[in-house]
Amino acid sequence: MPEKSLEDLLTSVGNPVTMLRNSQIGAYVYPVVPAEYSNWRDEQRAWRESAVLFDQSHHMVNVYVEGPDAVKLFSALGTNSFANFPVNRAKQFSPCSYDGYVIGDGILFHLEENRLVFVGRAPAASWIQFHGETGGYKVKVEKDDRSPSNPKGKAVVRSCYRYQIQGPNAPPIFEKLNGGPVPEIKFFHMGAINVAGRKVRALRHGMAGAPGLEIWGPYEEREEIRAAIVEAGKDFGLREVGARAYATNTLESGWIPSPLPPVYTGERMKPYRKWLPASSYEGTGSLGGSFDSNNIEDYYLSPYALGYGPFVKFDHEFIGRDALEKMAEKPQRKKVTFAWNAEDVVKVLASMFEPGDIYKYIDMPLSNYTSASYDRVLSGGKTVGFSMFSGYSYNERAMLSLGMVDPEIEVGAEVKIVWGESGGGSRKTTVERHKQAEIRAVVSPVPYSKVVRESYAKGWRSGQA
Repeated sequence: MPEKSLEDLLTSVGNPVTMLRNSQIGAYVYPVVPAEYSNWRDEQRAWRESAVLFDQSHHMVNVYVEGPDAVKLFSALGTNSFANFPVNRAKQFSPCSYDGYVIGDGILFHLEENRLVFVGRAPAASWIQFHGETGGYKVKVEKDDRSPSNPKGKAVVRSCYRYQIQGPNAPPIFEKLNGGPVPEIKFFHMGAINVAGRKVRALRHGMAGAPGLEIWGPYEEREEIRAAIVEAGKDFGLREVGARAYATNTLESGWIPSPLPPVYTGERMKPYRKWLPASSYEGTGSLGGSFDSNNIEDYYLSPYALGYGPFVKFDHEFIGRDALEKMAEKPQRKKVTFAWNAEDVVKVLASMFEPGDIYKYIDMPLSNYTSASYDRVLSGGKTVGFSMFSGYSYNERAMLSLGMVDPEIEVGAEVKIVWGESGGGSRKTTVERHKQAEIRAVVSPVPYSKVVRESYAKGWRSGQA
């Protein structure tokens, strides 16, 4: 019996908003990596003050595309320009739907002639796979899915390990690993360094804003390479970062990881919905927060709202180009950081220790309780944007969230974030009965961290804010 498709599922449930708001998928889990190696506070401090080792081997999808049309495929999907994308380069890749809304994003690596790999979350990975398999391109597509959240005792095997070493003390660690000075690698360029007697490929990157390299190689070598990095970092304050702290680095550096994929409507998207299984991310993921519209399209986001506007180049044909050309002529929402009022946060937390109704629990250090979060941002009682990714930064001693506001809202303005869901909360397993709270917040720059703003390369994290 053929597997049920996403289109079949949507036909049976009616409104996709209702389905996603009451999803039973549970909490998002960063798989395999321990929750904490030491404690999440010191792990956060380390990417600002010394150095960290991020294990990125398990939570992302790898999509390998090989063949004479490999670059042609990505150019047809990507809003980015491919006029200058030689081997040993990488770029942020955020394909759009036909109506110009972001499917998802990740990093695209040009590994060798006619061979590339996309590394990122499921929505964009599946979109690439679909077009590679059905679009008539001369390519072979190989998908290496993320590790299971619950391996149930079974061995976890990936195509490669992926580690990132970041922080102000990263350079001497690389030099020690390499056995001497490391060749200069420009931002988002690739090179190679020596680790444990092996030559490994490296990308100049910087998730937490500080200098860093991302390295990868055969999965069977992962423990040998990890041990060498940990040993080299002992004298430089290196800390391994666990799953609890890992995702919070983006609060300081400014990437919104999980907008809702805009795949649930549109006649031109129907072949994709028929290809996607009902068990896909799009069919099982959850939607939550205080923004409560019954129209699923109200949750779709453009590259301009997510800070990818500077990357949109109309020098080539790509899916969504016509829609984006029309959008580009209009004022756009802009990506910002929201710095939450400490007194209001404490008020929400204090309700856990008082009789009567409580506010929605604020978890630390990461406070997201749904796959795609959309909390209303108010100014003068009017909704002026969304808060989409929230958590606590020990470095900033602040609750922060990432989101977007209308163009007229200035940095420095005070707004209110409505925290919690309407009607006492949805039926998601991550949602307890609660009442909503209005939390004051100051509209702040992206990236929030001054260190990151002044040292990180300009581009997708800074956006238009």
